[in-house]
Amino acid sequence: MTLSANNQQFSLSSDIEKLIDNLAEHEHGKLIERALGVLLRIAGEEVDRLDWKILTTALEDLEKGFQVFYPYRHIRKVTIFGSARLSPQSSEYRLAVEFARYITQFGFMVLTGAGGGIMEAGNEGAGREHSFGLNIDLPFEQGTNPFIAGDEKLIKFKYFFTRKLFFLKESDAVALFPGGFGTQDEAFETLTLCQTGKYGPCPLVLIDEPGGDYWKTWHEYNYNNLLSRGLISPEDSSLYTITDSLATACNAIREFYCVYHSSRYIDNLLVLRLNSELTDEQVEQLNEEYSDILVTGKIEKSLTLPQENDDKTANLPRLTLQFNRHNSGRLYQMINQINKFGTCLPIEPHPEWK
Repeated sequence: MTLSANNQQFSLSSDIEKLIDNLAEHEHGKLIERALGVLLRIAGEEVDRLDWKILTTALEDLEKGFQVFYPYRHIRKVTIFGSARLSPQSSEYRLAVEFARYITQFGFMVLTGAGGGIMEAGNEGAGREHSFGLNIDLPFEQGTNPFIAGDEKLIKFKYFFTRKLFFLKESDAVALFPGGFGTQDEAFETLTLCQTGKYGPCPLVLIDEPGGDYWKTWHEYNYNNLLSRGLISPEDSSLYTITDSLATACNAIREFYCVYHSSRYIDNLLVLRLNSELTDEQVEQLNEEYSDILVTGKIEKSLTLPQENDDKTANLPRLTLQFNRHNSGRLYQMINQINKFGTCLPIEPHPEWK
């Protein structure tokens, strides 16, 4: 039996009333109140029906993504981008299979666009258990590959922008294989978000087949062309790693999290959480080498700040600094230096928790 329109409306109104009554006790009550406030303000404005369809569909996309990823929120993940047109017989396809297979052995899960080519290779290498598929309806090139089809971790998005949000929101690293306009778009957007501090810090690895020059040529043209005009900084190349070695690609991701764990901002203070505490001498070395990225003060060791009392990483040692939010390439260089102070010891497969 289905509810009539009137009964559905009554049920919705009742649910909203209950939600509002419970906001004070809800863990995220203030944020829910803000979200409801936005909807109410839009409802009171002159907005086209198409705008409401976009808003509603985007929220439905977000809802699906939140539901699927929530159970896996503490496991590190790698997004794999690359061409949908490469056949399973191509060397790039086989390389992507091997990359996904190796990176999952370090405890990472893999995200792909769920289509063919490099996306299919990523899901094949990672296996269904360690794979996510973020699909989207297109007039061509985007059927679901057999390695993720029917899986509970397959999400079908309506919009590119919501799909892209989850590719980066859920990822602790990005690996790019050769591709066309879509792959180029994903490479530049990821770089832009890394450069502006909207994503990461996280490792970005551009992977060529052995002896290949796709990304090397891309780097030489774009980097030199932009740098010669002063449109990027010399240290921006530290935002990514280009390699034709599978071992180098996997190690660039694994070693990024040797000592460095994660980061967050508290007001204007950048907090770096670490897997192991640095010595006073090591912190002083960082101050000597990276004072140029500070607005004021010094890089200092810190305990958990009061605003982090409910943080899942509260037991980790920290560094704090007034980062200028401009020299992201230099920040990545400092994180690489921090990781050299420690040793990566995952000899056997293990869960890569975050």
